[in-house]
Amino acid sequence: MGWFERLSPLDATFLAIEDTDTPMHVGAVAVFDAGPLTLEHGGVDVDLIRHYIDAVIHRVPRYRQRLAFIPLLKHPVWVDDHRFNIHYHVRHTAVPRPGDPRQLKRMAGRIFSQKLDRDRPLWEIWVVEGLEGGRFALIAKAHHAMMDGMAGVGLMASLMRLDRSQSVPEAPVWRARRPPNMAELIGAELRHRAVGANAFLERLRDAAGGRGEWAERARGAAHALVDAVGDSVVPASYTPLAGDLGPHRRFDVTTHALDDVKTVKRQLGGKVNDVVLATVTGALRRFFRHRGVDPDGIDDFRAFVPVSVRKKEHRGVLGNRVSMMLTRLPLAEADVRARYASVVAETRRLKAQPELAAGTEFFTEATDWTGAGLLAGTARILSELHPYNIVVTNVPGPPFPLYLLGARLAEVYPLVPLYGHQRVGIALFSYAGTLHWGINADWQGVPDLHHLVDAIDAELSELLGAVRAAPSDG
Repeated sequence: MGWFERLSPLDATFLAIEDTDTPMHVGAVAVFDAGPLTLEHGGVDVDLIRHYIDAVIHRVPRYRQRLAFIPLLKHPVWVDDHRFNIHYHVRHTAVPRPGDPRQLKRMAGRIFSQKLDRDRPLWEIWVVEGLEGGRFALIAKAHHAMMDGMAGVGLMASLMRLDRSQSVPEAPVWRARRPPNMAELIGAELRHRAVGANAFLERLRDAAGGRGEWAERARGAAHALVDAVGDSVVPASYTPLAGDLGPHRRFDVTTHALDDVKTVKRQLGGKVNDVVLATVTGALRRFFRHRGVDPDGIDDFRAFVPVSVRKKEHRGVLGNRVSMMLTRLPLAEADVRARYASVVAETRRLKAQPELAAGTEFFTEATDWTGAGLLAGTARILSELHPYNIVVTNVPGPPFPLYLLGARLAEVYPLVPLYGHQRVGIALFSYAGTLHWGINADWQGVPDLHHLVDAIDAELSELLGAVRAAPSDG
């Protein structure tokens, strides 16, 4: 039989919900000090970068695989791309010298607006030269069907180094495996669904009799899903962030010292992510006032916070291992310390219910034999109910510097895709003592995105001022 790998229902769902106005790729803008990669004329050695990526890409086989679809049943699978061409995926561009951050952000927004070609492996890396200060950038994007945030960290680890070495390893010989034919794909899928359906029915019988671990999981998952769906079917408060998406994106960034974030955490309790959510909450109060909307009237503002359920055995494996956490943010609370305390109480309440994450994971597992249609249909229906206002995702990265062929990685700003009627998504990545924010927004719906970035900076400054002006709560 030809080689293929079936996408999980969750991975396949990210393909199914994509449309012209909703490209479903994750990404990042990584800025480097060019250093030894600088050429005599001042450009960047793109050929060496491309050669290096081509030499190490075998560590992530998915990057040489493309989509195929099972005839009739339409479920996607991965197959080797026998026409793989590294020059298509690693591209070269530039901003007019000396390129400033605004030019780079505009270019990133344009690149992030473009859907990936489904006839090729679902990733691109753009090498951008011309930045001021002897820097260059990599604008990278990969379809969400390939990876989640934590998988992206693993990919970074496979490409980056801890030292300034410029050596390029010898690439192993790669030969594409034969893809399956139509009969093989249909036969394998029918067997998969038959086995899954039988197993599901057996588990249901066990659950009905109260027997087995699956029965216990089923009960917990049922309660969790009722709670989650119950929240989802009641629309969140309307805000200026809601509206139909267009095909174009804005991308903006900011950075904060991780020590400042940890100072707030130490003084007021909670976690780094609580500081992030409280900062977002206060920043949105400021932003809505700028828009002429009274934040005190927004009593049910919800953030969709992805939660990793990636286990040790999933390390180094691409694909998505995430669940959802709908977190109510207290936009109507005017006091900065009270807002923070409310965020901490909310996240603690949700973390005390681990079955919420387990319920989504269980539902995905239980519907594996049905194909992606059920999960994708559920996602589309829920999006029309406006269950949340914004996505905020925070991925921890390495606390030490990384290098690409001797060039130091200076900054890295992540991207989370927009979906449904959500016009802003916020992604964060901590690296080498700095918290990097990447804010993705609909071009037409949020023309004033820079005001939200300014509000984020102002809100964290106010939080820091509040903890430094008052004694510790501990």
